[in-house]
Amino acid sequence: MGKDKKPARVAARLPRGFIDRAAGDLAAQRAMLESIEAVYERYGFDPLETPAIEYTEALGKFLPDEDRPNEGVFSFQDDDEQWLSLRYDLTAPLARYVAQNYDQLAKPFRSYRAGYVFRNEKPGPGRFRQFMQFDADTVGTESMVADAEICMMAADCMEELGIARGDYVVRVSSRKVLDALLETVGLGGEDQTARRLTALRAIDKLDRLGPEGVRALLGKGRRDDSGDFTRGAELEDTQIDAIMRFVGASDAFSYKPLKEAGAAEIADGELSADGTRVFANALQLEGLGQLLATSPSGREALDELGELASLVAACGYGTKRIRIDPSVVRGLEYYTGPVYEVELTFETVNEKGEKARFGSVAGGGRYDGLVARFRGQEVPATGMSIGVSRLQAALAALGRQKASAPDGPVVVLVMDREYIADYLAMAASLRSAGIRAEIYVGTSGMRAQMKYADRRAAPLVVIQGEDERAGGQVTVKDLDEGLRLSRDIEDRESWTAARPAQVAVPQENLVACVKDMLAARLAAAAGEQAGEGR
Repeated sequence: MGKDKKPARVAARLPRGFIDRAAGDLAAQRAMLESIEAVYERYGFDPLETPAIEYTEALGKFLPDEDRPNEGVFSFQDDDEQWLSLRYDLTAPLARYVAQNYDQLAKPFRSYRAGYVFRNEKPGPGRFRQFMQFDADTVGTESMVADAEICMMAADCMEELGIARGDYVVRVSSRKVLDALLETVGLGGEDQTARRLTALRAIDKLDRLGPEGVRALLGKGRRDDSGDFTRGAELEDTQIDAIMRFVGASDAFSYKPLKEAGAAEIADGELSADGTRVFANALQLEGLGQLLATSPSGREALDELGELASLVAACGYGTKRIRIDPSVVRGLEYYTGPVYEVELTFETVNEKGEKARFGSVAGGGRYDGLVARFRGQEVPATGMSIGVSRLQAALAALGRQKASAPDGPVVVLVMDREYIADYLAMAASLRSAGIRAEIYVGTSGMRAQMKYADRRAAPLVVIQGEDERAGGQVTVKDLDEGLRLSRDIEDRESWTAARPAQVAVPQENLVACVKDMLAARLAAAAGEQAGEGR
């Protein structure tokens, strides 16, 4: 009789493009989100939550990428044969919510939302299929004041997180400006919609792919490092040259007055090297005006950008913080006016030891036609989205993360299983006092339990053996302090005499003792941080 076959083991593996996140990352993310939320609320925005799944038709055809045509979202059919999709951003669900609740909302409607979004795209280094965004939007006004506030709020978020002025810049352009350019190179009209969108998405990848990569996508197409081929917009060389000059990816790019004036790093109204007073955003607009003099939509865009620049300047946001920059594109089709990106400008070192920049960590713009898909009438809207994971990585590189892995729970060790109910009661008393605590629920001995507490990052352990029980006492031990003091103790006798960082107290004083020891740890940590800051 043959032996029974063992069942095949399932491989423990992650799907491509997804990641697990441990306690330290989640604590840092929570601290970052709280900082951003505080800024959003200072500007009068209220929280909103929408589901991760929408009807596919509600998402429309505004897919963020065409590397995998017709597969930009994860979709499935419901039991009533309706197609559903995981949301690929937080903006399309907002548009559905506003349309569905339009008559009940105070308008303009100001909201912020945080949540995971899903992209059925080819994953790569730093490019995931699930990632978190944190959005803020104003719906129901055409006023450039709303756009100006979004830009100022983006700058305030960076500084709230500890990113200094000069280490970031909010770059602003307009989709109307780019549309006017594309019209001049023969990509206007309904019959050119597909090529125009392919060109926009190609330009939007300038930071990631560089000029040559974008040029290839504007032409016949591009083959990436894995061998996969992405079809391009198939533009003529003259069209490609005009676009590359415009976005500043060519030495022939000559209209940028900032470069000529030597004023790229000075704020509006500051003195330049030759002693003249330079208004950098005004110079950018002047240069754009020369290029788009014959385009009505281009002139309209410049008027809007001029108003936005004046508004932010009046609030003290100079061009070191918010700057007109025509290379900003944004790859989604639904943008209709000003578009913005928050770029981190400081250098770091990548995994290859090369100097690199994080680039864009947030972006957005005006999308006056998105709600109209549901209501049949235009509803103006504008907003921005912060890429949480990318920004968190940047903060880690700067050493500005406000939280690391939190302390684990106080662990009550089980020295005698006959008294398990007593140990459980100790843990319950600590929890009732608001202290994070757990009882060791395994079956191992003292040494293994201490090792467990150490791996759990427990700040303290509670010990009650036979002697402590007989005397009605418990021992509370500070693991970190004990380790630190043990470095100065040379032999077992001095260790036994010193009993470093542990105290024995009556059992009824357990909660008070644990509170005091946790408070002492916090005070010591604060003192160390203060010392590092001097």
